[in-house]
Amino acid sequence: MKKLQNYVLGSWTAGSGDGVPQYNAYTGEIISTASDEGLDFGAILEYGRRTGNPALRKMTFPERGRMLKALALYLLERKEKYYAISHLTGATKADSWVDIEGGFGNLFAYSSLRRRFPDEPYFLEGETVRLSKENTFIGHHILVPKHGVAVHINAFNFPIWGMLEKISVNLMAGVPAVVKPSEQTSFLTEALVQDIIDSGILPEGALQLVVGQGRGILDHVQSQDVVTFTGSAATGKKLRAHPAIIEHAVPFTMEADSLNAAVLGADAIPGTLEFDLFIKEVRREMVTKAGQKCTAVRRILVPEKLLDEVQQALIGALAKTTIGDPSVEGVRMGALINRLQLGRVLEKLETLAAVTPIVHGDPKAFQVVGAEREKGAFLPPILLRNEQPLQQMITHETECFGPVSTIMPYKDLDEAIAITRLGKGSLVSTICTYDRQIQRDYVLNAAAYHGRILMLNRDSAKESTGHGSPMPLLVHGGPGHAGGGEEMGGVRGVLHYMQRTALQGHPTDITNVSNEFQPGAAQTETPVHPFKKYFEDLFVGETLITAKHTVSEADIHNFANVSGDNFYAHMDVTSLAGTPFTGRVAHGYFILSKAAGLFVDAKKGPVLLNYGIDECRFTKPVYPGMTIGVKLTVKEKIAQESDPTKEGVAAIPRGIVKWLVDVYDETGETVAIATILTMVAKKGK
Repeated sequence: MKKLQNYVLGSWTAGSGDGVPQYNAYTGEIISTASDEGLDFGAILEYGRRTGNPALRKMTFPERGRMLKALALYLLERKEKYYAISHLTGATKADSWVDIEGGFGNLFAYSSLRRRFPDEPYFLEGETVRLSKENTFIGHHILVPKHGVAVHINAFNFPIWGMLEKISVNLMAGVPAVVKPSEQTSFLTEALVQDIIDSGILPEGALQLVVGQGRGILDHVQSQDVVTFTGSAATGKKLRAHPAIIEHAVPFTMEADSLNAAVLGADAIPGTLEFDLFIKEVRREMVTKAGQKCTAVRRILVPEKLLDEVQQALIGALAKTTIGDPSVEGVRMGALINRLQLGRVLEKLETLAAVTPIVHGDPKAFQVVGAEREKGAFLPPILLRNEQPLQQMITHETECFGPVSTIMPYKDLDEAIAITRLGKGSLVSTICTYDRQIQRDYVLNAAAYHGRILMLNRDSAKESTGHGSPMPLLVHGGPGHAGGGEEMGGVRGVLHYMQRTALQGHPTDITNVSNEFQPGAAQTETPVHPFKKYFEDLFVGETLITAKHTVSEADIHNFANVSGDNFYAHMDVTSLAGTPFTGRVAHGYFILSKAAGLFVDAKKGPVLLNYGIDECRFTKPVYPGMTIGVKLTVKEKIAQESDPTKEGVAAIPRGIVKWLVDVYDETGETVAIATILTMVAKKGK
């Protein structure tokens, strides 16, 4: 019998004692044991802080992003190995795809975010806050990686996705992780981590694995650490109240199993595409992973006049589900992870069925293909019926973490929304309707109780990822019973592992610290035009002060002819009554174009192309006779990746330079301000 290994303190080691047995979901045989007895959790967390954290903190966001991409590609090449092991958890090939390749998708998604962060280890957030009259004292928010570790306590249902969806985020932020997967399925997580460590892609100490129960791990968390938990609400509440969490004000994110609801709109009658989509979606949510998903549909809300028809349609769909060993052709639903979990589900089911009768599925009599029902952890899809959802509250309070859902009626949309609220907060809800008013009313009145809402109809169905699929760049979590936390969420998820600090000082000082130019900071002119300099030679604060140009009526006429913009304020002086203008005004885009004419160096040089405009404001009208000039300042530099295997721009070593374009008039007052981007070549070799 295999004994799993923990990866801690830079080496693989087995815990002492017998450990927790791990079972084959189809045969009930023990396949391995998991123990972390004898491990020094204090030393493990400190190792992450002292070894992994400094290495990750020094890396820039682009470097971290490329690290995640390399890891995703490395693991993708070995995916068949994980599918074979995942089969032992009771998962079908489709179930395993969500766990395995869905997990890799998180790595890819967070890798792609490297383009949305600066070429720095830290992140400057939001806009400059002016704190003084003369602009010699300003404020800005900077976010830096925390100096601790992320402790991830994960559930049994997604041994790979559960880990990768979390470490993708903390690694991108520059913080190492100690992962404690469920001891019931950590054999699959161990196989993945073995390959991650063997790849050598992550810095030492960036990832540690505890395969056992992890009792006592939270005793050692400190203020710079972050803890996340996925699992039951009851366990999560206990962990949230841990003395060390409270004592050190450790950020604690909880994502708990919840009583998620799917609502069928009154317009979605039998024969409509929405009716069929609803049946298909609910059935899929009941049988995928044998219902062992924190996002699964537990409550099915339908208009009372359609209750019987929806029930019969759903029973018909569920009856086609073949249960057994997914390695056998035709099997579409596997087993729960083990008979221990099966016993827990049956216990909850008995409680529910005493009040809300079972209308489909018999937990004691059903067929299994390719395995023995008594040895495996099998359960057929079970549908219950609650005809009084506002009185029979057990449906909104008790969850069977398996293929179990309850159908119930509602009188009108307000009542449907009220029923969904009885779950006291969920991870996700679905509204299936083609009536835009129903859709809008549901979302605006129900959203406060759900972390995510899927709007399902014929327009979205083709590409919809479904009710049960949280996406990496959107938040995953929910209020109340769902835990009150948020995971993932793109940029905002990364910032969860960083400390937000308010900086105050002179614009020059904040520019110096942040490496991003702040208006009012010192601007340095150099003898060489900045467009003649390579990316490496430009520096933040470098400024070109251009020659000046006096705007004429001919300029306005010519620009109108070229652009086709004959807006009255530019062309008809008799139409200006009641406007902010005292005369014909120059086009804003002429001012910006003329600014470019003033600051551009025309000869071929390191500047490859104009990459775009981030922001632009026209702050003061410019009339004929006014004189404008430009201050062009290097605002920020962002290195880009080049690919020598490709041709054109992709092959050229280069970076993006953000320039602050300040166009001012003869009084020195700004008339237009913009941030433009150019692609600038590097010196290369």
